[in-house]
Amino acid sequence: MTARRPRAAWLLGPALVAGVAYLDPGNVASNMTAGARFGYLLVWVVVLGNTMAWLIQYLSAKLGVVTGRSLAETLGERLHRPWARRAYWLQAELVAMATDIAEVIGGAVALWLLFGVPLPVGGLVTGAVSLALLLVQQRRGARRFEFIVIALLAIIAFGFAYGVFVAPPDPAGVIGGLVPRFEGAESVLLAASILGATIMPHAIYAHSALARDRFADASTTSTPHPPTATTDKTTPHTPTAPTPNTATPPDPARIPRLLRATRWDVTIALAIAGTVNLAILLLAAANLAGVPGTDSLEGAYAALQSGLGAVVATLFAVGLLASGLASTAVGAYAGAEIMQGLLRVRVPLIARRLVTLAPAIAILAAGVDPTAALVLSQVVLSFGIPFALVPLVALTARTDVLGRYRNRWWTTLGGVASAVFLIALNGMLLWLVLGGAPPGG
Repeated sequence: MTARRPRAAWLLGPALVAGVAYLDPGNVASNMTAGARFGYLLVWVVVLGNTMAWLIQYLSAKLGVVTGRSLAETLGERLHRPWARRAYWLQAELVAMATDIAEVIGGAVALWLLFGVPLPVGGLVTGAVSLALLLVQQRRGARRFEFIVIALLAIIAFGFAYGVFVAPPDPAGVIGGLVPRFEGAESVLLAASILGATIMPHAIYAHSALARDRFADASTTSTPHPPTATTDKTTPHTPTAPTPNTATPPDPARIPRLLRATRWDVTIALAIAGTVNLAILLLAAANLAGVPGTDSLEGAYAALQSGLGAVVATLFAVGLLASGLASTAVGAYAGAEIMQGLLRVRVPLIARRLVTLAPAIAILAAGVDPTAALVLSQVVLSFGIPFALVPLVALTARTDVLGRYRNRWWTTLGGVASAVFLIALNGMLLWLVLGGAPPGG
């Protein structure tokens, strides 16, 4: 008997989970700081970052849907030399740790604002909740994990967007902020921070794995090959060793429908993420610009409470907490996928979580300013983007990887343009910082 096709709405979900990475505490800190210090100046950076993110996340999901492999697995197969896989894993792992720092610190700050929980204890609580969410994903499956993360996403959106309706921004200022420009080295630093928080390397790795887990047909005996056109004579690359999660891609007849659903999934997820990120910046630009101390999360919370009332401030803190809890779970999922795909080893979940949690707890215990640590962690992420983005664009343009679903030339051109822009911005940032620009503002 033929299985009934699922409704299109039930094919949505992976992008919404990956999209949580675009609403993590690093985004909150970067956008809030940008609005408080420069008003509407960097609105264009948020819009541009979200536009590039749509293309990047779709390419990542397409790789997972068509091949039944994640980006990390595909790279692990094609990097033949062990030292190359280890070196690539090391930079990806450092980026994943920088992600964890932002997410755990954000959750800890939210618990402190709401309940007075000491920051190190709040970091441990955030890490424990993320571990529980990962156990749900492992034991209950991708769909249950998606439901929980999407529920947290709804809380995040409401918590951060509510204040904009209470105190709307100046329309003329918003329009003026769409004109690309900078005002000194600090604005460049914040632009790189916003882009690092928007186009996050671990989201690129995670989305391909989420799509694989959701749509690939599980198999422990066959190696996945891309569905190719009948005229394609290229022999697909054979991995040197099977990965622990070997899976076959979906039935070729299903792939066009899955890709259409994926485009809708990515569009919905990025529309939500882009709107909320813009709302955070506009909230700060309209209400916190020029107010002393509001370029930190704690200062912003206090200013919102005194200026707009306890409800807006509390919802802001609740959104921050949901952001930390959801995004750290997705970040830990991505980190485990990176290690498994590139090193072909599994590490017990608890052991891995403790290792990646340690830097964030150490920062909190040392008394480092949480907002400064968040913003600088996003700059680290922006430097990791090319290492995920360039291989993604290159692989999705290859016939021997995606067959007839490889990128059209204009899609590849858009990916290349995004990579060049991000690399150039990071180069400008490095030159400015080495020349004496203050890294934290």
